[in-house]
Amino acid sequence: MSEVHAVRRGLLRDRCAAAGSAAALVSRPANVRYLAGGAPPGAVLLLGPGEDVLLCPRAPTGESGHGRPDEALRVDVLPVPDGDPVVEAAGLAAASGADSLAVEEHDLTVARHRAMAKAAPRLLLADLGFTVEQQRIVKDEEEIGCLRIAAEITDQALGELLESILVGRTERHLALELERRLVDHGADGPAFATSVATGPNSGQGRHRPTDRRVEEGDFLSVRLGASYHGYRCEIGRTFVIGTAPADWQIELYDLVFAAQRGGREALAPGAAYREVDRAARQPLESAGYGEGLQPWTGHGVGLEIEEDPQLAPTAMGKLDACVPVTVEPGVHLPGRGGVRIDDTLVVRPEADGGPELLTMTTKELLAL
Repeated sequence: MSEVHAVRRGLLRDRCAAAGSAAALVSRPANVRYLAGGAPPGAVLLLGPGEDVLLCPRAPTGESGHGRPDEALRVDVLPVPDGDPVVEAAGLAAASGADSLAVEEHDLTVARHRAMAKAAPRLLLADLGFTVEQQRIVKDEEEIGCLRIAAEITDQALGELLESILVGRTERHLALELERRLVDHGADGPAFATSVATGPNSGQGRHRPTDRRVEEGDFLSVRLGASYHGYRCEIGRTFVIGTAPADWQIELYDLVFAAQRGGREALAPGAAYREVDRAARQPLESAGYGEGLQPWTGHGVGLEIEEDPQLAPTAMGKLDACVPVTVEPGVHLPGRGGVRIDDTLVVRPEADGGPELLTMTTKELLAL
């Protein structure tokens, strides 16, 4: 992977040079890991004008959750543990002859930006913007391979839970068990805080598990994902507990399933973000559930669980091949519950079989 990371850094260096910056400082952890292979806590990456340097407050420990820095990359540990790597980087860039430094202003506090300016007063600080985030959107096959394994782990953990007795157990307990199973199957950890929602809580997009116990006849909706080598996937499923589903549950489930299928089928290179969102959103709006829908029906995934692109009504841009995204429509009826169905897929051209589904757990409405 060292060659891959070197190529990524080279692309960024070329873009900075074209914008007139002799050097760049990357501080957002996911961006550091993307370019350096690893991101020890607090580390920043200085690109040029001479040698690229990963500056760390403390020596890297090699923990899998942080990745392993590229062996070809120079790693400097700050002489003072409580020092600030961005300030050190500014001084190093100035000492290396740079007259300008592009920084991720969206990641830096005003105080840190001022400290950099004070440490290197002759260094012009420019805004790198979201250049690295945009570079990260299209994934290579090794990245997609990590996402595929993360999805397999997630499917395993969810499948095992569905084989256990659920009635009487709390949302919180089930969420903790799912996260333990993710780690047992080889995940770095959960990709995000696992959500388990039962009964009137089901179908909410960001429900935090409570001590409510699973009851017969409940909708049970889960949203979880594994992180594997830093790459994060997402799955959401809804089930019925104990008995055959009621008519209203079948009707609502079929509607959300149709919406999710529409979004999945719209994924193709060249498809506008807003059109994919529309394909998933329109069936729900037509059925009278427009109010209360979340502001997007999908988003990119990778080293972060919510990356560009956003599949939203006002989103600008078009999909490329090899972009992993979620499609995750849902409906929540206050006081009754609801349905969420969520998959992670990779955009592929029709000649390659169309969108690649990574999360394979059945979307059939099961009575558990």
